[in-house]
Amino acid sequence: MTSSSLIALDADGVLLDYNLAYASAWEQVFGERPVLRRPDAYWAMDRWGVASLQEEALGRFRASLDAQFWSSIPAIAGALHACEQLCSAGYELVCVSAIKPQFAEARQANLRRLGFPIARVIATSGRAAPGLSPKAQVLAQLQPLAFVDDFLPYFEGVGARIHKALVLREQGGSPNAGPGLKRIDSTHANLAGFARWWLNPYQEEQT
Repeated sequence: MTSSSLIALDADGVLLDYNLAYASAWEQVFGERPVLRRPDAYWAMDRWGVASLQEEALGRFRASLDAQFWSSIPAIAGALHACEQLCSAGYELVCVSAIKPQFAEARQANLRRLGFPIARVIATSGRAAPGLSPKAQVLAQLQPLAFVDDFLPYFEGVGARIHKALVLREQGGSPNAGPGLKRIDSTHANLAGFARWWLNPYQEEQT
């Protein structure tokens, strides 16, 4: 059975603005801040219109995505207040993030520094069985009331008793389309929208 008070939240795209942090990392490595090309783009590379990196340049950029990077990503507007509202209503929050385990502590420090009332970060990076997202096994153990993510494939294999809430952020090139949407219980523009709807579903229509 589901936990009576637990809500599982994704990090990048739900709590934290990875796309903005991506631009800062690019500037740090290559000395020039990329220009915003497509504000509606889902993926960071498309959003900033940066070149596809190869070999040495790619290695340098990947190396910059270290513990310091993962501990300094800015919050998405309204996400902190949404979490505070959920906690005030009696819910416990846990972050379930597809991040390498060695960066889980940095992610926790990031959330703590920003003031998020989230005591646990669970890293789920790695391969999963066919038909299961990397997060499905952890969610099966946690059995939260709800799971909020902005990446449709991460809902694959998540149990029917868990409310599946998809954040439909920037739609340009978004993977959040197709038959997988049938598995989703509710959709929202952002975490703030989910919190308002979850706490009073009659006040806000789903997106």
